[in-house]
Amino acid sequence: MSHGRAEESEPDSDESSERLLTGYSGRLLLAVSLGWAAIQAGRLVLSPMLPAVMDDLAITEFQSGLAFTLLWGLYALCQYPSGRLSDNLTRKSLLVAGLSLVIAGFAVLASAPDYLLFLVGAAIVGTGAGLYPTPARALVSDLFVERRGQAFGLHTASGDVGGAAAAGLAVAALAVAGWRSAYAPVLAVLAGVALALHVWGREEYDRPNVSHEAVVAGLADARQTARRLWKNPRLRWLLLAYALYAFTWQSAAGFLPTFLRVSKGFPAGLASGGFAALFLVGAAVKPLAGSLGDRLPRAVVAAGALVVAAAALAGLLAASGTLLVALAVVAFAGGLMAYPPVMQALLMDTFPDGSMGGDLGATRTVYIGLGSLGPSYVGFVAGRVSYAAAFAGLLACLFVSAGIVVRLARTG
Repeated sequence: MSHGRAEESEPDSDESSERLLTGYSGRLLLAVSLGWAAIQAGRLVLSPMLPAVMDDLAITEFQSGLAFTLLWGLYALCQYPSGRLSDNLTRKSLLVAGLSLVIAGFAVLASAPDYLLFLVGAAIVGTGAGLYPTPARALVSDLFVERRGQAFGLHTASGDVGGAAAAGLAVAALAVAGWRSAYAPVLAVLAGVALALHVWGREEYDRPNVSHEAVVAGLADARQTARRLWKNPRLRWLLLAYALYAFTWQSAAGFLPTFLRVSKGFPAGLASGGFAALFLVGAAVKPLAGSLGDRLPRAVVAAGALVVAAAALAGLLAASGTLLVALAVVAFAGGLMAYPPVMQALLMDTFPDGSMGGDLGATRTVYIGLGSLGPSYVGFVAGRVSYAAAFAGLLACLFVSAGIVVRLARTG
């Protein structure tokens, strides 16, 4: 089965060229990027709408945190198997399957009359979202060689666009028709993307091999990968540092708007604006941080980003007044979002070339999975003490993570 760049065999120069916006490659790039933006918007729109969701479903902070943990945890668990499946199935098969699950999950979330069905929707969304990004990035890699960097820049930026759009979508939905209405445009876009990939994609659909032998071989491969990664002491420390960061990031992504409303007295619209700043600032600083990491030791740049985020979070906890809080949120977003591109490059430097794809999927499962516990922690502490106390705990995570990365920088 071939995952090669089928468009190169086309005699039509318009079809065979690496076009970012037109032609076969451009259409598919825009489709998978729009799909990723819509998935991110649908997952993240819950955060600024959380108080309304909690009131409607009569749930506590801890219960809402568990829903985020379930969604992100299943997303994490699917990273490694989706990476392996993307090598054995056509990209189109996994992409359309993932989108179909996400559509079903968001439909359940939007119509859930109680907490149990809300959790079911979160589980379906997490599973479908976990199947999508690896084959999407593999498809981009198939389509582009000479312009691969530009293509990946457009594709990865679409996630930040989705996050920023989630804030505006939440404000509009709450003002017009309630939190459930926020999912209508998300479902429409996702359905359109699934249809576009079905019509435009030249690959055929195929099914995974679920025989006993294939399952046993897959489990053996996973165990072998885990043992090999665990034997690398430097990688163990990098994973711990990244897991502490992911714990903080997923906590902020889940509860920053609610923190701003409850602890800082922000109105809903302004709190959503603070949430949007995470992604708008992220879209600006990620390329700069990546470029800086190419010129300076990556561990030094990563540690610096964490120190900035920690200092800004400390300022946010202490600040009062709209302007000071807003400045602290922007600085926090800058430090927090500068970390991933540098740290992911540092991880890739650590992996052997022969197993880089599988190793990346395995490590993503670990740090995203551990990070998914963050929203449950915030919900638990906020429900029993306060949101300020919960976010103070995140400050400790950032400092410990920075200390680990500094130690790694000193030891080379």
